[in-house]
Amino acid sequence: MVQDIDGLLRQAMTIRGAQCASLIDYTTGLPVDTLGAVLGISPEATAAGTAELMHVMLDTAAFASAPGGDELEDIVVTASSGYHVFQCVPARFDSRLVLHVWLDRHSGNVALTRRRLKLLVEELVG
Repeated sequence: MVQDIDGLLRQAMTIRGAQCASLIDYTTGLPVDTLGAVLGISPEATAAGTAELMHVMLDTAAFASAPGGDELEDIVVTASSGYHVFQCVPARFDSRLVLHVWLDRHSGNVALTRRRLKLLVEELVG
């Protein structure tokens, strides 16, 4: 059971192929916490890029929430060396958080990762 941010990131890093897991406040563009690392990429740079991506997705009419309460759940970005899976974290307070997991392309499984991250976030927020 996930009880805190450290537990969330530790569990995310047990996903096959996970290279790095970060919880990011995309209103500020700052990492709340990070576990693991990708050579040559700082957590701050990753958080800033994540914030930009989230703002584009949420502020663009084509990607914005549809009427009827439809909300963005996750985003998957495919790169030549891996996958970036971004799972939105609902909060009861005024915060915009996203869980970002960087997966190795050869050993990671996007579908399983999406499912696992959704369950981990649900455990965290209750």
